[in-house]
Amino acid sequence: MNAMVLLIVCAAILVCGYIFYGGWLAKQWGVDPNRPTPAHEFEDDVDYMPAPPYVVLGHHFSSIAGAGPINGPIQAAVFGWVPVVLWVLIGGIFFGATHDFGALFASIRHKGHTLATVVQENIDDSAKKLFCIFAYLTLLLVVAAFASIVANTFMSTPDKPSVANEQTASISLLFIVAAVIWGLLTRGRKLPTAANVIAALAVIIVVVAIGYNWHPFQLDYNAWMIIIGIYILVASVAPVWILLQPRDYLSSYLLYGMIILAVIAIIGSGIAGVSNDLQIPAFTGFYASSAAYDASTGETIMNNGVAVVNKAAQGGYLFPALFVTIACGAISGFHSLVASGTTSKQIDRESQAQPIGYGGMLIECLLAVVSLCAVGFMWAKYTSGGYTSPTQVFAEGLSLMLASIPGLSNSANLAYSLLILAVSVFCLTSLDTATRLARYMFQELWTPEGKKPEDLTGAHKFFANPYVATIITVVIGVALGMGGYTVIWPLFGAANQLLAALALLAVCAWLGNAGRNNKMFYIPMLFMLAVTLTSLVQTMVSKGQAIATSGLAFAPAAQLILAVLLFVLAIVLAVKGCKTIFGKKKNAATA
Repeated sequence: MNAMVLLIVCAAILVCGYIFYGGWLAKQWGVDPNRPTPAHEFEDDVDYMPAPPYVVLGHHFSSIAGAGPINGPIQAAVFGWVPVVLWVLIGGIFFGATHDFGALFASIRHKGHTLATVVQENIDDSAKKLFCIFAYLTLLLVVAAFASIVANTFMSTPDKPSVANEQTASISLLFIVAAVIWGLLTRGRKLPTAANVIAALAVIIVVVAIGYNWHPFQLDYNAWMIIIGIYILVASVAPVWILLQPRDYLSSYLLYGMIILAVIAIIGSGIAGVSNDLQIPAFTGFYASSAAYDASTGETIMNNGVAVVNKAAQGGYLFPALFVTIACGAISGFHSLVASGTTSKQIDRESQAQPIGYGGMLIECLLAVVSLCAVGFMWAKYTSGGYTSPTQVFAEGLSLMLASIPGLSNSANLAYSLLILAVSVFCLTSLDTATRLARYMFQELWTPEGKKPEDLTGAHKFFANPYVATIITVVIGVALGMGGYTVIWPLFGAANQLLAALALLAVCAWLGNAGRNNKMFYIPMLFMLAVTLTSLVQTMVSKGQAIATSGLAFAPAAQLILAVLLFVLAIVLAVKGCKTIFGKKKNAATA
């Protein structure tokens, strides 16, 4: 595999996908740049607030990225680079970007409400309740997992010090402070775009420089989990202008910088002739094992008679493992919650939905290709089980690529630190966005059809209160993160892709009811349902066999029960949605 050629070809295909397919979708759906958006209609300076497109893109991209487009392609690389590239390109252009764009546009046309409202108005109220419950539980897992990831990258104690973790924690906290100051200073002011960008880059450089050299925080995992819990509690109810918009805008430049650094590394190493013949196979077969092996001989590596596990890989059958493992780099249900939860409330004009929704996803696809190039560069060490996480593969592969460029031989350590920092910052960004989204879902669950929040009484009014919803979400999420989410985390991949299938179904139903072309959703929707249902059946069979063989244990029993519940939920919602889509059409209430 030639990394430089692969990157350039994939980038060209993604650009063509945006111009031709993305543009065609906008015309088919009737995107109207002159129609007022919810950000203007319902502006409240808390959740609804119009912002420049580059600010909204910064928020959207920072929130949906996280570590997803890095982890998935690297974990799935055991199947070979061809299946990964095909799924990233085909899935990204025709599945994921369509899914993100559709969810964003549907929310804009439904007053900026989440997809739960789209489900309610275009399928029925019971489907909405099921969707809310499912989405909320999925978001709780995201909050727990991302809080845990961030706490692990921050923790450093006197007996086990980690300068890298202290630097990451210091820079991340300084980013929050800088974001608040930025929000206060720019509030109500329209800076020229060039001045805005230059000032943002200057702030980032200063924050990184200070945090890299001043890092006094030495706290253990539990202490960081509590601090993170307090932060997301405040962040998810604070007005978007004071933290969410400026923080995500500033941090997005770190992600753009990471991508630019990666592109320089891949193209530079290609010109230097170092990455022109990477040893990653084109295709390894329809079944891949996560066992470590010697790339030169193909023999499994054993330790005391037991096969060594490659912790940075995800084995299984190509279908459905490939399509569940590579989520954010091709299609991810979490994106639909971001698009319809926070992004839709900040869009200034409908015409910006394509570059932000469709284009933002394609940038993730490019990052997925970059991740594949990184693992290809470190293939021998990767297959031998030399890494404990895909993030390490990503950072080391790209930093060594960069160091292979003449004149940059001493840049590896600095590049590695910056890449790890960028991933950590985006996990934190996704975390506070996920908490706000969970709050929205919890509130909508307690808001009956046809009722406004201010009209509620009793228990409905209490639980629909934004502060109550946030406190419940943070307490449960942090508690799970401190010692419970890993039991059910193996089901997250299937749950996330099931959420994508349901989002596709909801948007498809709305477009059909509105009299618009919705046929582009048929194949992605049915395919993702097939993927998730197959994955859940495999889980049910494997956990059932484990219980039958080893006796009843909490972890397999919990995973079995949840897999059954998710399977039933998928069937119920799929039947309801398909009746709406393929059966007698409901009268269009929203055009």
